Amino acid sequence: MKPPGLILTALLFSVCAASAQQASELRLGMFPNVTHAAGLVGVQRGLFQKALGNTKLTVRAFANGSQVNEAFASGAIDASYVGPGPAINAFLRGVPIQIYAGAANAGAVLVARKDSGVRNVKALAGKKVAVPTRGSTQDISLRHLLHENGLKATDEGGNVSIVPLDPANMPAAFATKQVDAALVQEPWGAIMESQGARLVVNEKGIWENGNYTTTVLVINSKYAQQYPDTVKALLRGHVSAINFINTSNAAAQKAVGEQIYAFTGQRPNTAELFKALARTRVTASINLKTLAEYAQLNKEAGFARDVPDLNRLVNLSPLNTVTK
Repeated sequence: MKPPGLILTALLFSVCAASAQQASELRLGMFPNVTHAAGLVGVQRGLFQKALGNTKLTVRAFANGSQVNEAFASGAIDASYVGPGPAINAFLRGVPIQIYAGAANAGAVLVARKDSGVRNVKALAGKKVAVPTRGSTQDISLRHLLHENGLKATDEGGNVSIVPLDPANMPAAFATKQVDAALVQEPWGAIMESQGARLVVNEKGIWENGNYTTTVLVINSKYAQQYPDTVKALLRGHVSAINFINTSNAAAQKAVGEQIYAFTGQRPNTAELFKALARTRVTASINLKTLAEYAQLNKEAGFARDVPDLNRLVNLSPLNTVTK
């Protein structure tokens, strides 16, 4: 039989080891986009905080993947929803991140000002097209569309000007004729449509008939190693949010709209949110085939010199544990 002192020491060690698995804080990033609906709903409905328990949740809103990558590189955030394009680029630059789950498929459209004369992709020749940021998933998708239609961006020797612009600012840019078209995530495409823009390519026409990963959940790999229980809790909240969205459409629309308003001061109406969510498949699954295609196109566009090893970039083991 162990002496009482040794038993107490063992118990204290056990408690300390358990608490070491759980972080005191989780700093989570996301965008005010429907493609980040899992994050928006998880925050607005309190699903993340419920799953995290005593871990404090701090949420930061970002406009694009470049901002997220800077935050990861500086150690300002621990996890974030982001497009696969920026995630790939950060990983290749040595930022310690991994993809732990999918968050959305499709959910992006190509729209054009009604007076721009743009009715199809070929008509983008000589035009200015907005994307969230250089190297974003939408930038890569746009270049893919251009190449399929015999066009190129100006930085590739072509005549289509690609203009980085925060999605929330795109409706104003259309109104002031700063750009002719935009390839953008929802709900901003639906919002611009309701303001008179023309839908040129819907979410299915952008890529793989809509079966392409648009948003992933990325976590700092050092944080994940130090706090595996916190990561599992975050993933439980993520899955809970996805289930809520897919079973409670009206309540999910309301939650998404409220959180977008909290981040941007702009409130999409019910019709815009309905259209935006109908064009987006909220899912924790990842289409690894399109992830590999993104990586190759990312290299061809000059955003990276190589393609990542997806076995090192993607880590779905914790997700598989919480969804069993």
